[in-house]
Amino acid sequence: MSAASGHGPHIPVLLDEVIAALDPKPGSVIIDATFGAGGYSRALLDAGATVHGFDRDPDAIRAAKLWKETAGENPRLVLHPRRFSEMLDAMHEAGVAAVDGVVMDIGVSSMQLDQPGRGFAFSSDGPLDMRMSQEGESAADFLNTANEETIADVLYEYGEERQSRRVARAIVAARPLETTGQLASVVRKALGYHAGAPKDPATRSFQAIRIHVNGELDELAAALNAAEALLKEGGRLAVVSFHSLEDRIVKHFLRDASNSGAAPSRHMPDVGPSHQPVFRKPAKAVRAGKAELDRNPRARSAVLRAATRTAAPARPEAERISA
Repeated sequence: MSAASGHGPHIPVLLDEVIAALDPKPGSVIIDATFGAGGYSRALLDAGATVHGFDRDPDAIRAAKLWKETAGENPRLVLHPRRFSEMLDAMHEAGVAAVDGVVMDIGVSSMQLDQPGRGFAFSSDGPLDMRMSQEGESAADFLNTANEETIADVLYEYGEERQSRRVARAIVAARPLETTGQLASVVRKALGYHAGAPKDPATRSFQAIRIHVNGELDELAAALNAAEALLKEGGRLAVVSFHSLEDRIVKHFLRDASNSGAAPSRHMPDVGPSHQPVFRKPAKAVRAGKAELDRNPRARSAVLRAATRTAAPARPEAERISA
């Protein structure tokens, strides 16, 4: 979750581990697919790499341009104000056919969470927005127009909310909803929340609605496929995710791309993989250590998965991952 706190340069989650996984060298070309406040990009630039930073959030791009101006224009930082699912087309348009590394920090950023006006969190009341790109359907638009069944499905699928139908029924009954505080109150009441409980039950619903509004899981799958196509032999992929739905997609992508899935049953014919491994067997997942957790509690759910590209051609579209 790379974003600025407003009190100096932000240090993103698992920074040292991500940089070690990418192993940047002077002259390396690396994509920071989720630029945010540029925490990973700063470290990559310091290592001598050229960085192509992607972000669909206009606030992040404006801040990045201001940083470039105040820090002295750096020709090795190229900004792309677009979705990271579009990075294959964007890099080809920029005349770059292959890259040495891709890093992704998945999910909502600290910068977005900490701004009540963006509507991502319920810690402070704000408009029910949640749009990363600040355009298109907002959370309020969705909740105030979708039918109860659709809302329940979103809460169950993306928030793993077991009582999704009860919450959806309460949301429809309370419409119109305009603020994060209103939504949180409706969810808490539906689930019988009491102040002082270890976890606020509204968290799951906010996560689900945000993922739906931004199409986050489809974006992630498309970005992973794009990284596979862009990385050269020996190129490194590093992905930091913050909840099980994201991590499951990354884990399955790397398992399938490296042909390192579970062995088939001895009772079933072994037809073998349909493609050469396009990534080497991924390293073991990495989590934040105690020192980082003490410094940044938001790192507690972060998982880093990394792998290295082989010389095999990218898989055909029919064999790529989808959310």
